[in-house]
Amino acid sequence: MTSTQPPASTGPLLVVEGAGPVVDVLHHDRARLRARLAASGAILLRGFDVGGAEGLEGAVRALAGEPIAYTEQSSPRSVIKGNVYTSTNYPPTAEIPLHNEMSYQAVWPLTLFFHCVRPPLTQGATPLAHVGAVHELIDPDVRAEFVRRGWMAVRTYGEDVGLRWRTAFGTDSRQEVERQCARGGLTPTWIGADGLRTTAVRRAVHRHPVTGLPLWFNHVVIFHESSLPADVREVLLDAYGPDGLPNNSRYGDGGVIPDEVVEHLRACYRAVSVRFDYQEDDLLVVDNMAVAHGREPYTGPRRIAVAMAEPSVPPEPAEPSDPGAAR
Repeated sequence: MTSTQPPASTGPLLVVEGAGPVVDVLHHDRARLRARLAASGAILLRGFDVGGAEGLEGAVRALAGEPIAYTEQSSPRSVIKGNVYTSTNYPPTAEIPLHNEMSYQAVWPLTLFFHCVRPPLTQGATPLAHVGAVHELIDPDVRAEFVRRGWMAVRTYGEDVGLRWRTAFGTDSRQEVERQCARGGLTPTWIGADGLRTTAVRRAVHRHPVTGLPLWFNHVVIFHESSLPADVREVLLDAYGPDGLPNNSRYGDGGVIPDEVVEHLRACYRAVSVRFDYQEDDLLVVDNMAVAHGREPYTGPRRIAVAMAEPSVPPEPAEPSDPGAAR
């Protein structure tokens, strides 16, 4: 096994090259790879045999424990096997902004796995950005506003657009949805015959559970309406209004987050993002709290299997205005 550490300016990606079953490498070198993941934020294992969905499950268990389910979904995915899923089923022309997986929830996975079953012909990378660096680039006044007010995830599950609540929550029972919302700190509102809107106030800045460093860890940009294509945004706002969009971001007190603030945040992500071109059987492992990921548009038959592991510890109650309490 060989490893290549790119220059620091290229960002959070350590490339480890080798051969043979990837699960063997993960078993034998688990401690060293965990340390490298903590130091770099992301590891690309290249040249190894992953072995399909079964092999990916084994790789997850070898490095990070049992794969966990994708709950309170925000994007369409399909189950490959067990808790191994397809990547987001969006059109190839769509770009997915940088974000940290499930950061809109009360509990999120600490470790992510991306297995390239079939690479695209062009683009289709999973760009990466260290959210500690993003945090440092954000204008201090912008950052302080979010620390003081928090941010609110507003999600609407309707009949005509976005996910259905049965899909997102994995149940046909309204009572079970309400139980899940209570556990996750969401406020549910039933709309009309079969619609649902949820709101949740979250922190925009957390602290890494190992390093203690402050992190820009949230879904503010990806959920904000300005991340929609301009024509789609206009049509949806005309039809449903800002409260009826599938996803939206607001300040924690319900105030509108201006487009220019979100564009500034977007620029901070872009400034520290890195990319690589997938090769068949690549296995990308990401520290989900340290590093954000996204998706480039692509051409060709891109197929990426994903899995998640190591649920975070639910946060202790704390005043949202207390930056020292951010996890």
